[in-house]
Formats: sequence, C-alpha cells, structure tokens
Amino acid sequence: MSPLVTVSAGLATLCGLAGGGYILMLRQRLARLTVSPAADAGAGSHDRHFRLAAEAGRGIEGLVGLDGRLIWANQAVQRLTGHDPAALAAADFVELLVCERDRAFCRQQLQLLLETGVPADFELRIQRRDAGTVWMACHWLPVREEGGGLLGLRVTMEDIQSRKEAEYQQLETVAALRRAQALSEHYLRRSNEERLRLSALLDVVRAGILFMDPDHRVVYCNQSFYEIWGVPSSKSLVGVRDVMLQRMVMDLLAEPEVFLKHLKDVVDSRKPSEPVEFQFKDGRVLTSSSCLVPAPEGPRAIGRIWVFEDVTAQRLAASQLQQMAERDPLTNLYNRRRFHEELVRMLADGQRRGEGVGLLAIDLDGFKPVNDRFGHQAGDEVLVQLATAVAAVVRRNEMFFRMGGDEFAILVPSATALQLAELARRVTGCVAGLRFSFGDETVAVTASLGIAFSPQQGGGPEGLVGAADRAMYVAKTQGGNRWAFAPAEGHAQSLA
Repeated sequence: MSPLVTVSAGLATLCGLAGGGYILMLRQRLARLTVSPAADAGAGSHDRHFRLAAEAGRGIEGLVGLDGRLIWANQAVQRLTGHDPAALAAADFVELLVCERDRAFCRQQLQLLLETGVPADFELRIQRRDAGTVWMACHWLPVREEGGGLLGLRVTMEDIQSRKEAEYQQLETVAALRRAQALSEHYLRRSNEERLRLSALLDVVRAGILFMDPDHRVVYCNQSFYEIWGVPSSKSLVGVRDVMLQRMVMDLLAEPEVFLKHLKDVVDSRKPSEPVEFQFKDGRVLTSSSCLVPAPEGPRAIGRIWVFEDVTAQRLAASQLQQMAERDPLTNLYNRRRFHEELVRMLADGQRRGEGVGLLAIDLDGFKPVNDRFGHQAGDEVLVQLATAVAAVVRRNEMFFRMGGDEFAILVPSATALQLAELARRVTGCVAGLRFSFGDETVAVTASLGIAFSPQQGGGPEGLVGAADRAMYVAKTQGGNRWAFAPAEGHAQSLA
C-alpha cells in the first residue's frame, strides 16, 4: 500500500470519528428544540458550545430541515463562498449556493435523502458570490431523535478545488507518462507485450505510421499504413528494408521521382520534416512527415518514424469551399470577387512589365423581356447557354466573369486595342447567333460591350471599371449589339 493511500485512510478515519461526535451533538441539539423552555434554558451553555465547535471548523457546516430549507449554517459558508448564512437560510439556499449545472442534481439528491434518510456523499460545484465556482465534497447525514424519527439533515462541505485540479493534472500527467513509457519501452526493449499494446493504440489512428530502425528495416507499421499504400494486411512488412518498400509503392504515385527525392532529403537531414503533399495516380492526396526517435542516452537515434496521412477529403472540401467563394453557382464562371482579385493582380503585373490590361464590360440586350415573359427559369437557361457559348470563344489567357444578373466581364492581360476589338467582335457575334426555344417560341438576345484599356484609362481598378461601364452604356444607347471604346486622355474613339 502506498504512503498516499495510508495517509488518506488515516485522515478518513479521523474525519469519521469527528463526524460521529458532531452528529451526536447535533442530535442532542435538535432534541432540545422540542423540550420545555426550562430545559432549553438549562441546555443553553451546551448549545453555545455546539455552535462554537461548529464555527471553529474549516468546512461548511449546516442543518437542513424536513422542508428542504436551510435552518442554520456556520460562518465558514461566508468565508468560502461570500454568501451570508442568514441570507441562505431566508431564501432557497440551493438556488443561491449551487452552480446552475448541478442545481437539478442537488435538488434530486436532497429530495431522495429526505425520503429515505440514508446517508450520502457527492460532489458539487458551488457558486461564489463573486461569480466564481469551487468544487465541494458534500457529506449528508440524517439527524434523528431518540425515538428514531427524522429531524433533518446535517451537511458538511469541504473545499476540494485544489484536489480536483490536482486530479485533472495528475490524470493528464499519467496519460502522457503512460504513452511515453509505452513508446519508449516498445522501441528500446521490443517486448511482445509493448508491441501489442502500441499496435492496438496505433491501429485506431487514421494516419499511417511506420517505424524503421537505424538499419533502415521496418520495425512496425499500423493498419492504416497498409490501407493507404494498398498493401494486403496478410503480408507482413516487418523486417523489410526501405529500398524494397519503395519499390512496392512507386507505381501508386503520380510523380515517384519527386517522392524519392523527398525521402532522400529527409533521411539526409536530422531535423523533423514538415508535411509534404504527394499525388497518387488514382487522385488521392498524401502527406508525409518524419522525425528521428532519439535514444534515452547519447546522440544516436534508435530509429525514424514516418507519418502518412490521406488528406484527399480535406483537400476536396477546401477546393469546393474555394470554388463556392469564387465561382458563380449558376454559370460556374468566376464571380465578382474573383474579378476584383484578378484585376488588381493583372494591373500590378502590367505596370511591372510595361504591358496593357484590357477590360470588356458586357450587358445583354433584350434579356429582361425573356425573364418577364417566360420566367426566371427560362432566364437562367439563357444565361447558362450564353456563358457556355461565350466561354468557347474566349481564349486561354482571357478570363471570363459573371458580375451578376445579365452582366459579364472579360479581362485580357498583355492586351492591345486591336486584340480587344477582335475579341469584342467575336463575343457580339457569338451572342447574336444564339437562339433559345421555349415551347413553340424562339427568342434571341444581343450584347452591348464597353472596352477600357490600361494605362490609357487611369485611376486604378475603379477607374478602369468605371470607364468600361460608361463605354458599355454608350454602345447600348446606340442601339446595342455593338461595342464602344472608352475615351482615353481627353479624346474619344469608338469602333462599331
């Protein structure tokens, strides 16, 4: 038996003896409450001694009546919780004293104690008057008269906040020590017992874990490692050298030479490696990280641990979130947010390289009547088909955006006025040639384009967008199905 257990047992025995004597005194006090005034006056000195003994205790002492209300509490309750004993006796002491999370449990246990009269011990969180909380160990004992009838309940509360914190810290420390002990004993002594324990633990980890000894032979790998690398679980890899293991998995990787270089760089360095991503041929994404496992003594490592994680789901989710953030959900074109990001980037690149950036602002002619006559579903169908058709005539270096409603835009890096005019011709011709059938009717729309060119239109991104919009409205007022250049440096030019 440990010294801690021996001391705890001794303290518990002393507390029990003290508690027994206190209960006897409490019973005598309660019995005196029912006797004659003369007898009560004779017992006044004993009652004073009882109160002095209770007040001298370090913990909270109290008496609860059969109606569940607090009859009396010593001054320790004010010292430990900040609540006045008289206020607790005058109000619902559970409501004032017990933490909200434990309040229902306390009421349930108190009712059970009053019904059964059976002693009980449980722990509660007590709320201090300054809004803090403290853990208390509560000991509930029935107080009976000489005939056996239940007079009330005696409650003793001890502050166990430090013990709780110590228990939590001890649990965390013990858990960490056990993990470290299991790993170190497994790697150092390679005992079958520790191997099984570690294997059971690591098999529930989703990451593939591989441990190799200083001679580059496999000592251990968990079940997830077999699954990630497609190795049959019936085939044991223990004892296999790293070269043979590499040959077994090279066909799974999209760029095996890159992975081999990563392995070599990691092995040549004694520093822990940061997670590096690799692509499988089947589309999965793998991350690899590694570090040396140091020996208990001396600079020599006892081996190296590798951690492989399949992050395909995470990368797919991140890609979907990014697409939702920068793609128009109806047409799958880049949205207004991505437009502003690309415009700022292209203008900065163009300024650095001395190249122009072109912007085409596109607004559809005749789209609102289609929406009003055939409904929004028909309008959405027009936008989807138009976006697909125009995207086909936009070249690889030209970026096509839906700005909202029936407004679109095209950004062109390294642009010239002639190239922008040719692009505008392709777009207007493409839109004008589209036909949309709804029932027995066929409709068409056209497009009005405004062209702005940097650095001819200054003012940064806002200036370029404003110039293109104004040019687009000029084209629309001229009848639509045409384009117009924004005026540059005080003189205007238009092409149609």
